[in-house]
Amino acid sequence: MDDYLKQALEIVKAQASVRTMTEEEITSMVTKLADGIKNISGGVVPEVETEEKAPPVDPKKAIREKSIVCLESGKSFKILTKRHLAKYGLTPAEYREKWGYAKGLPLVCKELQRERRKKMKEMKLWEKRIKK
Repeated sequence: MDDYLKQALEIVKAQASVRTMTEEEITSMVTKLADGIKNISGGVVPEVETEEKAPPVDPKKAIREKSIVCLESGKSFKILTKRHLAKYGLTPAEYREKWGYAKGLPLVCKELQRERRKKMKEMKLWEKRIKK
């Protein structure tokens, strides 16, 4: 067995112990990793994509009723957190600017936005401040 393949298997084994993976995922991951390790150790540097990739959905349609689609990862969430965006080297403000959203737009689904607005109105924080 190749040294590259052994290293790839160790990496995939560690990954599979942390999360559930299908047989297809495991096979493709081992293959990609073995090829990558072989190329890197052979002195072949993989090309880094410098061109901007197209978003998975139209930015105007990314904020939905029950989810918001991250235009970087293509995954759906209820809230786009700072922590998630940091994985792509972006702050929430940079993300909004990059994808053409308004400065103060909350990065949450519409349903959650309505719930938060309703809750804040019920709390009437502005009245509590005046009563000092």
